[in-house]
Amino acid sequence: MNRRAVVTGIGVISPLGNSVKELWEALLANRSGVRAMPEWYDHFGKNIANAPVSVDPVQVKKINRKVRRTMGNAALFSGLAAQEAVLSSGLDPALFTTGRVACVIGSTVGSASSMTDACTAEAEGRRDDLSACHFFRLMSHSSAFNVADMFGINGIQLAPCSACASGLQALGAAQELIRLGKADVVISGGSDETTSLVASSFQLLYALAERETPEPEKLARPFDANREGLVCAEGAGILVVEEYEHAKARGANILFELAGYATNCSGWHVSHSDEVQIANCMRTALADAGINAEDVDYVSAHATGTKVGDAAEAAAIRSVLGDKVPVSSLKGHLGHTLGASGALELAAVHGMMQNGIVLPTRNLEQVDDCAGILLPRQLMDHKVRVCIKNSIAFGGVNASLVCKSVD
Repeated sequence: MNRRAVVTGIGVISPLGNSVKELWEALLANRSGVRAMPEWYDHFGKNIANAPVSVDPVQVKKINRKVRRTMGNAALFSGLAAQEAVLSSGLDPALFTTGRVACVIGSTVGSASSMTDACTAEAEGRRDDLSACHFFRLMSHSSAFNVADMFGINGIQLAPCSACASGLQALGAAQELIRLGKADVVISGGSDETTSLVASSFQLLYALAERETPEPEKLARPFDANREGLVCAEGAGILVVEEYEHAKARGANILFELAGYATNCSGWHVSHSDEVQIANCMRTALADAGINAEDVDYVSAHATGTKVGDAAEAAAIRSVLGDKVPVSSLKGHLGHTLGASGALELAAVHGMMQNGIVLPTRNLEQVDDCAGILLPRQLMDHKVRVCIKNSIAFGGVNASLVCKSVD
């Protein structure tokens, strides 16, 4: 059975805009979605940087109230992004109830803000103040089941929960469901939201860029010699993944193919990136795609701006591809959108494929000597036919997805 998984629709909610068009225009303009968070001042005692999203209340109200009441912010972001993805794909709504459409959406946690609200209410003896729907908002598969309910999807539902690799693992699972004949269409991607407590978690691990500065948009600087850590962000990226012949038969606009996928774990340290296992993951994904390393045109790196993580990923990329393939990270533009990052950043990968360019890594002023890879510092004219997208997560989780253009 030679079933291929292709992408026919993309939707995003991001710190740089709430549509694929808005996001792409902002990236081309080299804008940043990072800002200071005075609303978190009481928690940190200083203005920490973050990259929040702002959603249109009019769009929110287009989601059925029955579904909306069980949505935390992460699920809401997923729902809004899914609406754009499905609309752009041109799918017939009748497909959703055939049992041949699956929903696979990953998230670090179901809703960090809902979890905080629940814990605060319990600690203050206000449990009765919580809505009956509150528990559904914070469940780890909240994005998946809420999006399935939005569209009436009655096929397979899965929800990878592997921290910052969640979204890319979801897309890998979507590709596998298509290949195995378990589904013809999969609504898939990742979503996450940020709170002061989420940022605190990274601060406790010495991974947060927490310096107060009048230029917070310059704090996220992957691969830079003076990088200080990551900047938290939120958002969602949802893709319509479809079996190739199914897409062709209905005359769909095919954006690119999910040609190969791999995921593994380091198995020895929960927070230290392992360059050997990252490299193994990339090689396995290429083998799964049947693509040689010399045919890769671009790497969309996970690189978040941490000292150890960026260095390990750079070493892995160098080991697999050498130093001639352009590499960039979008965390300087978007911040780290956690479980959404792998899927959300693929919207930009499609833009690069479509326009024959490679986006640079924002805020990369002095390339770290340890990188040893090709890191464009401005827009680069370059045909992108084959791309590797990496996601790397706490717990030693690595994921790589090979995307290629479809002629």
